[in-house]
Amino acid sequence: MYNKFQLAFKYLQYYGAAANGSGHGVHSPFVFEFITKVLNDKRFFYAYDRVERLRAHVLLNDEKIEVQDYGAGSAVMASRNRKVKDIARWSLKSAKYARLLFRMVNYYQPQTVVELGTALGITTAYLASANTSAQVYTLEGAPAIAALARQHFAQLRLSNIHLTVGNFDDTLRTVLAKAGKADFAFIDGNHRMEPTLRYFNWLLPYVQPGSLFVFDDIHWSAEMEAAWRVIRSHPLVTCSIDLFFIGVVFFTPGFKEKQHFSIRF
Repeated sequence: MYNKFQLAFKYLQYYGAAANGSGHGVHSPFVFEFITKVLNDKRFFYAYDRVERLRAHVLLNDEKIEVQDYGAGSAVMASRNRKVKDIARWSLKSAKYARLLFRMVNYYQPQTVVELGTALGITTAYLASANTSAQVYTLEGAPAIAALARQHFAQLRLSNIHLTVGNFDDTLRTVLAKAGKADFAFIDGNHRMEPTLRYFNWLLPYVQPGSLFVFDDIHWSAEMEAAWRVIRSHPLVTCSIDLFFIGVVFFTPGFKEKQHFSIRF
C-alpha cells in the first residue's frame, strides 16, 4: 500500500493529467454522456437521506465485533476485534462515491448487480435503492460484519439484496452461476493484484452487452495499479475511466477502438 505522501503525489499526477470534469474537450459522445448525465448529476435522490442516516448511525456504534480479513487487510486496524464505528470510518466508501455508484445504476438500469465486499451494507443499500427491480448479489467475508449488514437491509426494507458470506474464492463462482449474468459489478473486497484479476476473469463469462464494472482503490498500491492496467487493456473492455479512487470499465458494443480516459471528480 502507498503511504499518504506517495498517494498524494499520485493524486497530483492524476489531477494534472485528467480531463476537466465538465466534459469540455472530451470527444467521445459515450464518455461525454457519462460525465454530464451521471458524473455531474446534481439531483438529490430520496435514497440519499435514508442511506446516509444509516451511515451516521454506524459511525456512532461502539459495539465490538470480531473481523476476519481475507484480503490485503486494514492499514489502520490491526486487531481482529474492532468497533463498528471504526470499521465504518475506515472501510466505507464516502458519500460522494457511494452516490456515484447509485447514479450509475440509476442511469444504466442494470438488472443484475454483483458486489464483492458488502462491509456494513452502505454501498449495497445505494446499489439496491437505485433500481429496486434489479437483483443485487453481494458477498462478504466476515460473518459478524455480514450479520450487521443484514440488519441494515431490513431496517431500510430492501428486499432485492442477496447476501452470501464466505471467502470470495469459495463463493463467487457459485453466486455468479445463480445470478446468470453481471450487468454491473463493484469489486471492493481484496486490494491485491492476483485476486483482483482472478475475480475479474471469473466475472467475464457473465458480461452482457453494455455491462460495466467498477474497481475500488485502483491507485491503492503498485500492484493495484498494475491490475488496473491489465483490466483496462482486456480485449472485451471497450472503454475505461480513471476517477482515481475508482476505475470504471465498460463492455459496450460499437466502439471502433478502445478508449481510456482520466477524468477529474
